[in-house]
Amino acid sequence: MEDDRIISGKSEGFEEVNSELSLRPQYLNQYIGQEKLKNEIAVYIKAAQKREEALDHVLLYGPPGLGKTTLSLVIANELGVNIKTTSGPAIEKPGDLVALLSELNAGDVLFIDEIHRLPKNVEEILYSAMEDYFIDIIVGQDATAHAVHFPLPPFTLIGATTRAGMLSAPLRDRFGIVGHMNYYTEEELTNIVYRSAQVLASEISAKGAHEIARRSRGTPRVANRLLKRVRDFAEVAEKDQIDDEISRYALDLLQVDKVGLDATDRKMLTTMIELYQGGPVGLTTIAANIGEETDTIADMVEPYLLQLGFLKRTPRGRVVTAAGYAHLGLRPSE
Repeated sequence: MEDDRIISGKSEGFEEVNSELSLRPQYLNQYIGQEKLKNEIAVYIKAAQKREEALDHVLLYGPPGLGKTTLSLVIANELGVNIKTTSGPAIEKPGDLVALLSELNAGDVLFIDEIHRLPKNVEEILYSAMEDYFIDIIVGQDATAHAVHFPLPPFTLIGATTRAGMLSAPLRDRFGIVGHMNYYTEEELTNIVYRSAQVLASEISAKGAHEIARRSRGTPRVANRLLKRVRDFAEVAEKDQIDDEISRYALDLLQVDKVGLDATDRKMLTTMIELYQGGPVGLTTIAANIGEETDTIADMVEPYLLQLGFLKRTPRGRVVTAAGYAHLGLRPSE
């Protein structure tokens, strides 16, 4: 099942990608949040520029929508180099990787989203490209088969993944800089909503921005998506600005509650409570009961419920916590 939830951290196609690009910061001083990682990367960039070397390879991991792609674009801008972007599933064979790498100039950035989904034969070719800046591929078949050596300019690979645990150890070990993207605070998200409203030329009140921020699951992409939907409601209601009243009205109508849970989140919790007394219950069983893919639950639903403390993992499966019961207005049975 496709994840079409409004609070999904996934990007939703060409139109939204274009919209996100217009809202994205271009440099580190414009990038809100992830302060520790941002400060570290600023040091590494300056050091690489002083040595006139390519920045070391970077791995960014964390839940969807936290700004991994945006930070990659910012890094390229700060370095003053070009960036080529692709994704793991898009690189189907070694020749696809060769074509990408051959277009890079010295110091350029290659960004691979969902890098954990790279085919194994492509990943193995990437090892020598990352370490020694060359690749060897076999051309031809049978008697005509022969190795071709491709030297590469020094470049920076930035890999992004929502599942760092699925990366092979040899690939993970070749990244010199590893950054974990954390969920954003309400204050950071409020600032992001303010900035995005300015880019969209929309007036917004402090309370209106905060109302959107607190329902955004700690995720900038969700905050921007909710802002655009609330803006639609404000325009139809002919309001001069997006205030807390129209924000509450719109988000309640969209079934996004005060902590950012939507119908799918609540369905998962209530199903676990009603059918399995709150757990423990396995992920596959939950997915079958609520009609979602296990990957969708693992990537899009479960991380935020764990972050809120509404869910916990045990060796026997997932369990709804007392806080999860309380949020639904229920009490754990004896």
